[in-house]
Amino acid sequence: MSRAFTKEEAPEGPIIVPPRPPLPPGVPNYVTPRGLAALRDERVALDAERSRLAADTDADGRQREMQALSTRLTQLTERIASAKLVEPNDDPQEVRFGTTVTVQTLANGQPEGDARTFAIVGVDEAKASEARVAFTAPIARAVMGLRAGDEAPLQTPKGQKALRVEAVEKIAD
Repeated sequence: MSRAFTKEEAPEGPIIVPPRPPLPPGVPNYVTPRGLAALRDERVALDAERSRLAADTDADGRQREMQALSTRLTQLTERIASAKLVEPNDDPQEVRFGTTVTVQTLANGQPEGDARTFAIVGVDEAKASEARVAFTAPIARAVMGLRAGDEAPLQTPKGQKALRVEAVEKIAD
């Protein structure tokens, strides 16, 4: 049999592990209780995967998978070690990390579109489809420190708009 098409002859490229969501330099890694629990759950899952791979008797590709897994575990362990837990305020009066905020976009002082509600969370917990926005996101930064009824400017692709805070609530668990 020709060895022209066997795995041993295939060149292996570099192992690419996508980085965790970035934090700006000098910015603390704030996490909600839910976010910290998710990071810890992820570590348990990766440890279980590492154990499964170590027990696998089929060695083809296992070394590369183990290297990628080790890199992911290292990144995750660093992120957990740098986590600064922020407990939610039971009765928030202003927008802060760990609150849920409802905002209305204004164009020329008039409401534009529907109001949006989102939670302000850590970078690892952010997920747009679940209305969880990282505290480093422009929209979160624009409303931080505001109270219900306050307005803030927001630069959008369609130009300068305003956001009016409609409500501030404790983050849902």
